[in-house]
Amino acid sequence: MLSTRRTILGALAGAPAILRGQSKSGSKNPILGSGKYTYECIHDWGEVPKNIVYGNTHSVVEDSNGFIWVQHTVHKSSPSDDTLVIFDPKGRFVRSMGPEFKGGAHGLHIRKEGGEDFLYISDTAKAIVVKMNTKGEKVWEIGYPEMAEPYKIGADGKKRKYSPTNVAIAPNGDVYVADGYGSHYVNQYDKNAKYIRTISTPGKEKGQLNNPHGIIVDERGKPTLLIADRGNNRLQFMTLEGQHLSFAGNVKKPCHFQEQKGVLLIPDLDARVTLLDKSNGLIEHLGEDTDGGHYELRKQARDQFKPGKFVCPHGACFDHHGNIFVSEWVEVGRVTKLRKV
Repeated sequence: MLSTRRTILGALAGAPAILRGQSKSGSKNPILGSGKYTYECIHDWGEVPKNIVYGNTHSVVEDSNGFIWVQHTVHKSSPSDDTLVIFDPKGRFVRSMGPEFKGGAHGLHIRKEGGEDFLYISDTAKAIVVKMNTKGEKVWEIGYPEMAEPYKIGADGKKRKYSPTNVAIAPNGDVYVADGYGSHYVNQYDKNAKYIRTISTPGKEKGQLNNPHGIIVDERGKPTLLIADRGNNRLQFMTLEGQHLSFAGNVKKPCHFQEQKGVLLIPDLDARVTLLDKSNGLIEHLGEDTDGGHYELRKQARDQFKPGKFVCPHGACFDHHGNIFVSEWVEVGRVTKLRKV
């Protein structure tokens, strides 16, 4: 069920105000980065209504209208089970939807097709990928890839573990599903969700993957697959057919990507957000916490988080103004806006 802005306005009176030029304590917000990549760090962005209590905030994207979509797993204390929370560009709550993904909401990709936005949602708990429009109407669903050779059910009737974390969409509409929490393969489908092939194998050599957590089609040059090979602490580039091309570094535990004007945005679970240039050279590590205690912090209360430091960035996106939004794998949920200065 959708919660519309009209039905929820009454609940907004007690909602937290958007943080702008200063923090809740009255001090100025931290400034991150340098030069043309300088940002004001605004933690806990967005007016979250009282009936929604964030779980782990796994993903964040901007739609073609400039609205920001936050995907979370839903906290056990939340009155609403909606996993998708939509805000206008100023952080005002618009509506929410998606209770069916409670507990497993993980990867969120948005793509404009034929003048309409479509969502691609990876649910790690139900082990499915769903394509739907922004009204919540389902186009198709991809489940266990039993037609793929590595996932064939054995004589003992057992299935190989499968838990999809993210998807990438090729220019022709082909869908690449990263089995990041399952068996570490990438499965390719056509635009109608018909299976094509399985690419890569588990491991650490060229063309092999260990927790392919995030994946996009990188169009900074000839379209290639760019995979956040998180378990191997690297980026891996492949052809759209799955042949290894190259590796890139400057990452610790990369989770996912977005690209804007040649700049690659990478939320890194090891407490930083990284920007790389067209040649994958380092531009900035933003909000990096180097004391090693961020994994312990992810289960702490919100007031224990360090201003200007990230805990466990899991999703990130640019908006069309060049601002950055970061969602984090923390138990109380957190979305940070990096406003371009």
